[in-house]
Amino acid sequence: MTAALARPILLRYAAPSELAAAPLHSSVRLSLDGARGPVGVRGTVRDAALFRDAMAALATILESDLRYKGRDRTAYLAYLMKQGKKATAAIWEAQKAFLEGAFPDDVAGQGDGSAAKTRVSGGLDPVLTVHPDEVSIEVFSRDESAYARLAFSSDLFEGREAAHGTAFVDLSPRIVEQIDRLRVYAKVELDAGAARGDGAAAGDAPIERSLQVPTTWLRGFLQVQSAATLPAVSCELAPIDLYNALFVLRTRKAKKPPRGLRFELVPGKPPRLILEPWEIQIECHGAPYEGPPRVVRTFGRQRLLALSRLLPHVRSARAELRGPGLPVFWVLDLGRATLTIALTGWSDSSWASAASFDALMPPDGKGGDKARAALDALAGRQLALLRERGPLPLAALAAGGGAEDARAALQLECLRGRVLYDVARRVYRPRELFADPVDERDIRYSSPREAAAHRLLGAPGAVRPTKVHEIAGEGTEIHGEVADREAHRDFSPRFTMDLEGRVSDAWCSCPTFRRSGLREGPCEHMIALRVAYARERAERDALRQTAEGRSLIRAETRTYVRREASGAEVVYRVSLDDRVVHLSWGARTEAPRHQRIWFDTDGEARDAYFKRLDTLTSSGFVDADASSA
Repeated sequence: MTAALARPILLRYAAPSELAAAPLHSSVRLSLDGARGPVGVRGTVRDAALFRDAMAALATILESDLRYKGRDRTAYLAYLMKQGKKATAAIWEAQKAFLEGAFPDDVAGQGDGSAAKTRVSGGLDPVLTVHPDEVSIEVFSRDESAYARLAFSSDLFEGREAAHGTAFVDLSPRIVEQIDRLRVYAKVELDAGAARGDGAAAGDAPIERSLQVPTTWLRGFLQVQSAATLPAVSCELAPIDLYNALFVLRTRKAKKPPRGLRFELVPGKPPRLILEPWEIQIECHGAPYEGPPRVVRTFGRQRLLALSRLLPHVRSARAELRGPGLPVFWVLDLGRATLTIALTGWSDSSWASAASFDALMPPDGKGGDKARAALDALAGRQLALLRERGPLPLAALAAGGGAEDARAALQLECLRGRVLYDVARRVYRPRELFADPVDERDIRYSSPREAAAHRLLGAPGAVRPTKVHEIAGEGTEIHGEVADREAHRDFSPRFTMDLEGRVSDAWCSCPTFRRSGLREGPCEHMIALRVAYARERAERDALRQTAEGRSLIRAETRTYVRREASGAEVVYRVSLDDRVVHLSWGARTEAPRHQRIWFDTDGEARDAYFKRLDTLTSSGFVDADASSA
């Protein structure tokens, strides 16, 4: 099913959010959407500095946009036109780009003198949810690359009065600027509700906005929350560790890839952070890591600079690392507040993310109608239990059944917008994003071409990677063959994934690519190959843990690393190619040494290959290819 282009949402605010300040008293009034019923919270803020800085950091994430912005030349081109120069299409395209950048939201008054406005497209306003134990605000960045959830504990408010529920909140730049200038030595009160306060200005008129929320935005917002339900490897960091990482990022600028933040996790030792490409080591001071040895490379580190404002309040930080390409979750303990942010390795929901989030979607019916009906029934029972008993961990929700089935059902409810996974406390919470649930079929595919790509993947053997080349210092080049039965033709897509997981240098033999290249986005054959390669790699990693799976491997390359006492990192690269085992080793900053070993049969070569890997593991080397988030 092809996703709709946008979801219409009507928001009604009784008055704009505002801050009323007096010499010794300030009142923060946050206006909520009145269509969701009596939802709100009121009380005196015990720690005004924490409230101010946390809201400022949340607003920074909301407004963040790291997409490339070209230099505007509209004024110069208009000058050329006045001089009698020929008006080309490039001039009009530049003017169009300028207007879209200067006025991203097309706002028009209704003409009746009220403050009602219509906004053609854009993301949703922040989501405020009042729980029995906390008040949370969720935001999603403009470039669809960062999600944040700020939760204020009930202990933060003195004389707390609350009406539980979920509503959208007016968090405009005006109220954010006012909160940023909040006097923390004075008494501060928070009043968040849908009804207009008595102290509102007489000229304040109701605000009504009609939003056309793009499906890609909604898809990314819900899928990030769905990714939070997956198992993760977590490590603890001290506040000084986060400060050191932010200091390096603020004082240096990476001019070449990879631009990753690498975690070196050794059992019984605190985590170690490596900032690429400078290979700067940060010895952390958190709790010792417990789990299997891992080296995990993450991306999206530049967005961590939004946390600088919160450093004086951070008591501890926790990083949760999930599968390749999935978001990295950071949990900051701020005492009476908790900030959870999810960072992806890309800006905007590009086609490179199609393979990463492919596993997050439930089966589209091909697994059997009975299986899907059973999953829906289980999801309904768990949602009813959460509404009745409140936040619950997975173990309580899976009592009497399988944990994987329970997780799949809760993941489905996260995609529908009715359940939220609290990463900080590791519990599931009921949260109704809309009055009616989101149909997961509407957000399954971000575009008609992605839907066509999954149609191709549904045919057995129609999409298969044929060649995979590791290009030193550049990435991985992937070739494939796609049999399109509807077109009665075979196509040969190929692309290169760089060291940061981004796709470049793509090509395909189909008419769509020959006509427009990548100007209209990737064709369905490229997307299908990208997803097929990710699935094949995941299956291969699972199979290689068994003797039967190892017997099928004829060509493979693994990289193992070990940090010496001196701080130098030794890299050991082992490759299997039929009857040849290729070894390369040495310090990361030096030219490696090489050795090739030929065997009489491929079985002997395979046995020697895996024996070498086992020897490296027993010698303290860590498989760097095992996990990359």
